[in-house]
Amino acid sequence: MPMAAADIEALITAALPGAVVEMRDLAGDNDHWAATVTAPQFMGKNRVQQHKMVYAALGERMGGELHALQVTTVVPT
Repeated sequence: MPMAAADIEALITAALPGAVVEMRDLAGDNDHWAATVTAPQFMGKNRVQQHKMVYAALGERMGGELHALQVTTVVPT
């Protein structure tokens, strides 16, 4: 069963307190998502490190319940 946007957002914000997550359904099937994550924890980290932090928040759900996630990370200004 696909993951809902609210569930993905909750996992990310639990792992990255203070993060702002904007979700977009890419295919209209609740299975292919784009997430823009703005988090203070990204400060001083390169893009690869930032993306790893987001994927770590989702754990083993990636490739299972969560089929595809396009991630954009932003450091707050």
